[in-house]
Amino acid sequence: MAREHNNKADKEDGDGIIDKLVAVNRVAKVVKGGKRFGFAALVVVGDGKGKVGYGSGKAKEVSDAVKKATEDAKKHMIRIALREGRTLHHDIAGRFGAGKVYLRTASPGTGIIAGGPMRAVFEALGVQDVVAKSIGTSNPHNMVKATFDALTRMRSPRAIAAKRGKKVGEIIGRREAGANSKEKIEEGKE
Repeated sequence: MAREHNNKADKEDGDGIIDKLVAVNRVAKVVKGGKRFGFAALVVVGDGKGKVGYGSGKAKEVSDAVKKATEDAKKHMIRIALREGRTLHHDIAGRFGAGKVYLRTASPGTGIIAGGPMRAVFEALGVQDVVAKSIGTSNPHNMVKATFDALTRMRSPRAIAAKRGKKVGEIIGRREAGANSKEKIEEGKE
């Protein structure tokens, strides 16, 4: 069974990379003389400024498994565009297997409201304000992969403007106009 670890296992390297140990799973192989134990680790790494990756490793010792997982995570880091360097650009859902996650933007001061594996991803990524909900599974591997699915499908206004051949102001103007129309509707109800 997977064991989630607290933040004591979190480290920051000299190169500014934040390591977060998400889960360690102990597996036993029954042999003639008894049992042989092995360990599988899931690690999330990030620079706290928009780059994040995850990796897994297996070994006979926990420290070797964590080292392998960290190296794997550093190889597979991706860049995610953040809004104002603190939250997501828009709400999005992600999915992997039976795991579904919903990620929502949040106003300043909200903090990271998310479950264990998702919290590790957001802390390593550098997100400060987000509301996230996991539905379907509590398996840390599936939750991390579903979170990455959502993050990779998220588009920044700059990317959308480039794709449509428009200016960023036109794209952001629509987003703010939508917020203003909601306020007007709420004012009309009072």
